[in-house]
Amino acid sequence: MPDSLGARLQAVRQTIARSAERAGRDPIEVVLVAVTKGFPVERIREALGVGLRILGENRVQEALPKIDEIGPADVDWHLIGHLQTNKVKFIEGRFRMVQSLDSVGLAEALDRRMPSPLDVLIEVNVAQEPQKTGASPADLPALAAAVNAAEHLRLRGLMTIAPMVDDPAAVRPVFRQLRALRDTTSQQLGVALPVLSMGMTDDYAVAVEEGATMLRLGRALFGPR
Repeated sequence: MPDSLGARLQAVRQTIARSAERAGRDPIEVVLVAVTKGFPVERIREALGVGLRILGENRVQEALPKIDEIGPADVDWHLIGHLQTNKVKFIEGRFRMVQSLDSVGLAEALDRRMPSPLDVLIEVNVAQEPQKTGASPADLPALAAAVNAAEHLRLRGLMTIAPMVDDPAAVRPVFRQLRALRDTTSQQLGVALPVLSMGMTDDYAVAVEEGATMLRLGRALFGPR
């Protein structure tokens, strides 16, 4: 792995370009979310310095001091980890997107709290791993309908976390299923759902081949935590 963040970012972009070419896609369609979980503010400033502007955090309590210290920079913060309903009050004014909406109850809590529309993704536990959060595929239609009907939520697409495997190609069916679920949900609701947030450091090349429009990368950009 290259030593500097700039070099790692260049390598990531080259990998995305190759994967997009294999799938007949334009790599410009793929957005990077730099996952800053576990990294200090100094590394975040380094990320901003190389042009990364979408930052992802897993936990509200870790994100808040970073957001406050970085200040009103040109940054979009995404919450990519599980959100508890008692933390909803911290979302307003801090996060541009919540990628981990996984229940009607959470959708209702967010809708009540937000004064203006908040972009959200529904997290789907495609592989139905019991240790992970996310809505089941069977529950997706009802949840998507509830989110779409909410006054202050703007459903933009779906997110998933693929199982950890030795061979990234083994999770290809997970990505394909999320894309199919997105397409079906879009048809059912009659709305465009452009975002497919899938693919992390170990499997993002495969995710791009299967249609990812958003990647959540930590180690690939920052190196080991």
